[in-house]
Amino acid sequence: MTDAVQERYGRFARDEASGRSALYAEWAAGVAGDEEVRRILLQIPETRRQPPLVFAVTRMLGVPLERYEQWRGFVLRNADEVVAECTRRSLQTNEPLRLAALLPVLSEIEGPIALLEIGAAAGLCLYPDRYSYRFTGEDGALRAALDPADGVSTVVLESLVTGPIPALRMPDVVWRAGIDLAPLDPSAERDRRWLRGLVWPGETGREERIEAALDIAAGDPPLLVEGDARTNLDALVSAAPRHATLVITTPGVMVHIPRAERSALIESISRTDARWITIDPPAVTDVWVPPVDADRWPGFVVALDGRVRAAADPLGRWWEWRPGPATIAS
Repeated sequence: MTDAVQERYGRFARDEASGRSALYAEWAAGVAGDEEVRRILLQIPETRRQPPLVFAVTRMLGVPLERYEQWRGFVLRNADEVVAECTRRSLQTNEPLRLAALLPVLSEIEGPIALLEIGAAAGLCLYPDRYSYRFTGEDGALRAALDPADGVSTVVLESLVTGPIPALRMPDVVWRAGIDLAPLDPSAERDRRWLRGLVWPGETGREERIEAALDIAAGDPPLLVEGDARTNLDALVSAAPRHATLVITTPGVMVHIPRAERSALIESISRTDARWITIDPPAVTDVWVPPVDADRWPGFVVALDGRVRAAADPLGRWWEWRPGPATIAS
């Protein structure tokens, strides 16, 4: 078992953190060579032991972003709390930048819109109308920009676009709700520290973006329901205002749901009158129209009601519009 933890953290340091976060690469390499720390991590359930989760928990609990020896000392002093928090938490990548890839699809839907997100965390992806968008080409030139009616937002989502850009408009969102197994309060400092801690050291601008989005969500909190998506879906669908088009989003969440439950959830969504927008790995389902070759598809699939619209970076840093309606020349 210790060898499994050693291998997992060694692989993370070598293949995942390298080139993205020098500090996380150092921490993971330190764990791989530290039997005392590995014994502590073995007390955490295997599904809650992954490096980004453990590192985020320690940051939420107050560890400074310093060298491995400082991190190690913190873990040894706070072992029980680290184990307890890791056991009860899971990764919640509440990245508002994903909306940069979803905005073109939202632009296809007539408003007003009632927005319901599955796997909402703190609900930061429920405010597409409150953020600003800047789409650039590979040469760095600005290709499209969009701002809320009251001006440039404190959250500016910048994304690289290749290929044509579809017609864009700011969605008219009149209702926001979300379902999550462990919803987060955007106004609670502990939950805010948790989301900040999920940002890897070295990811420039991401923590500031999430902090600004948390302020927007705290000022106008969405309806967040704790529980399983299938159990709570019907009640929230019924609660949505009738005069609005209900749009259900599943940004990056389907991959975390076991396949049988995932298929059942997709079936439940299809039985509603809602439109369904997703950004998920190509192999997560076989409902894509046209079918997607998971081995050759770049990034995640962005789709509307299962119909493929774009390929995109999992966090929205880039997207490529694929043939679809309402397309304008680049």
